[in-house]
Amino acid sequence: MQIGMVGLGKMGANMTTRLIQGGHQVVVYDRSADAVAQAAAGGATASTGLKELCSKLGSPKIVWIMVPSGKPSDDTIDELCAILGKGDIIIDGGNTNWKDGLAAYDRCKTKGVSLVDAGTSGGIWGLKEGYSLMVGGDDAAVKACEPIFKTLAPPNGYAHVGRAGAGHFSKMVHNGVEYGMMQAYGEGFEILETSPFDFDLEQVATVWCYGSVVRSWLLELAVLAFKADPGLKDIRGYVDDTGEGRWTVQAAIDQNVPAPVITLSLMARFVSRQQESFSAKVIAALRNQFGGHAVKTETHA
Repeated sequence: MQIGMVGLGKMGANMTTRLIQGGHQVVVYDRSADAVAQAAAGGATASTGLKELCSKLGSPKIVWIMVPSGKPSDDTIDELCAILGKGDIIIDGGNTNWKDGLAAYDRCKTKGVSLVDAGTSGGIWGLKEGYSLMVGGDDAAVKACEPIFKTLAPPNGYAHVGRAGAGHFSKMVHNGVEYGMMQAYGEGFEILETSPFDFDLEQVATVWCYGSVVRSWLLELAVLAFKADPGLKDIRGYVDDTGEGRWTVQAAIDQNVPAPVITLSLMARFVSRQQESFSAKVIAALRNQFGGHAVKTETHA
């Protein structure tokens, strides 16, 4: 099949390569001319903008976008809608908020363009292992794109999970679960690291990968991390978030679903970014006030 790929970051570039390896013809565009040139060297067809990209695709045109969520995604979808025609399809594979995705779906529908939301997981390993694809959208549009999805995904790694918005919603919850899993692993390995025993964390993580009920791909990645840097001395304990965990927590609140693990894992990320906790200062001051407990004072130069 022919497909356009807009956005050649870590995900988009590797997805392009996997599609080409699977026999598809891919026309690419990215704001970075170097990224476009690199994709072209790997067999993609280069373009210098969205209009040129679309002009190089046969009808019905299918364009996959892998750009940051929010305004960049909305702007790209709207620009494509102005170029594409009835029966054409846009696939949004980014981490778009599902509500924003539904609004974009409605805007596209008024122009006869189908918008498919493809929750995409796999990270930098997707090129080799394949991508887990949770796809939402109208039946006909999703069916038309299935050869693309089946090339990108490993066996059993793709599903049409529901109507428009369902793909982004399921990917949002997927990332919320990911937050909780990583937090549990992080806490467990810290307990091991600070114990009276001289644990080899790579060894323990490796053992847990075989037969253990806590084995997972994330744990396999922990083995690689400990192998590269046993004490993680080169990594600062600052953990960012890109929004999906927050949206999952908000969905839990909106739906009256108790989700303490995911919520606290998000809060732990906030803590990781603090040089000094003001709330901890308040607690220390209160303990000093009511019980005369000692406080540690700041040393100012």
